[in-house]
Amino acid sequence: MKKIGLLFYAIPVLFLAQIPAGYYNTATGTGYTLKTQLYNIIKNNTNSITVDNYGDLWILFANNAFKDLAYENDGTLLDIYTEKPTTSDTFTFTVPAGQCGSGGYTGEGDCYNREHVIPKCYYGGDDSYPMYSDAHFVLPVDGYINGIHNNFPYGKVATATYSSSNGTKKGNNLNSGYSAGYSGTVFEVIDAFKGDIARAYFYFATRYEPNLTSFYSSASVSSCNAKDMFNGTQDQTFTNTFKQILLTWHAIDPVSPYEIAKNNAVYYNFQNNRNPFIDHPEYVEQIWGSLDVEEIEYQESSYANVYPTYITNGKAYVESLQDAEIKEILVFNASGQQLQNIRPTNNSTLTEVSIPTQSGMYFIKILGNGFEVNRQVIVK
Repeated sequence: MKKIGLLFYAIPVLFLAQIPAGYYNTATGTGYTLKTQLYNIIKNNTNSITVDNYGDLWILFANNAFKDLAYENDGTLLDIYTEKPTTSDTFTFTVPAGQCGSGGYTGEGDCYNREHVIPKCYYGGDDSYPMYSDAHFVLPVDGYINGIHNNFPYGKVATATYSSSNGTKKGNNLNSGYSAGYSGTVFEVIDAFKGDIARAYFYFATRYEPNLTSFYSSASVSSCNAKDMFNGTQDQTFTNTFKQILLTWHAIDPVSPYEIAKNNAVYYNFQNNRNPFIDHPEYVEQIWGSLDVEEIEYQESSYANVYPTYITNGKAYVESLQDAEIKEILVFNASGQQLQNIRPTNNSTLTEVSIPTQSGMYFIKILGNGFEVNRQVIVK
């Protein structure tokens, strides 16, 4: 089966400037050597705002980095389980008024709480610090949907038994394609946040590298479904199926400004360490390898189209659909190097894009008001 490299999008200089100078100077290796080097860089994350690490998450969530500045830009919390990137949200939460209290919740939209993206049952439960309050994988989300998620693994849902207002789903895993190898119940976020989940797991596998074997051996199979995602090793960390899911999700949902802002807020305002896979997405492929698939699966979109997908004359065309306003078109090679940045003229429905004539795989990223489309083209 053909190997293809992941696409790593360039991070704007504005955000790169906020990575401390020299922070990754010792990250010089490849494979699991690089993973251990990154562990040694990010292993100290015990600081907090006051003295109550877990309670301090409520204060951190009030930071603008956790608010919806990318879509409605209305000052409400950005919740990956209810956020609708292209239409108005059905439910919104204000900070801190929308926190779940002692009354709990009865349905979606009632309140938000603290979701352990890596279920806490896997590493020891309540008060297992610093994991319990690690803001790189504890996110503010709808409390009711958090309860639906429980500790089921993330995966590709075949038949949904539950769907949230934004399309987040729970159901049996699609035991084929990139998610082949598992048939149990899984939880799936929408495409716009799949990469967020993947990079949180890559962070966990790196930050807690020395603890991974003990986590696995102590986690109860009966009480923690999360064990289905891990293989008990310090190096690969994940089962083959879950690794393939994470690699795919990382590829189809590149690092977003929301993730970058959140990464900076966690580092500077809370726990003094960073998620290296947000700062340097290329580290994922350098550690865990390329996707074993014939073609990367991309988000379905009715906003833009790219043709042809096989290039023979150095030209491709980006077409706006349904009067969608395209703001920016970027072209990358398979190594993540940005080759072009095009800003279409107003009211343009068709934009010509130059593609190198050198054989290989290239990627076109299309940005508009409230949407992002990523497409692969091949030069023969």
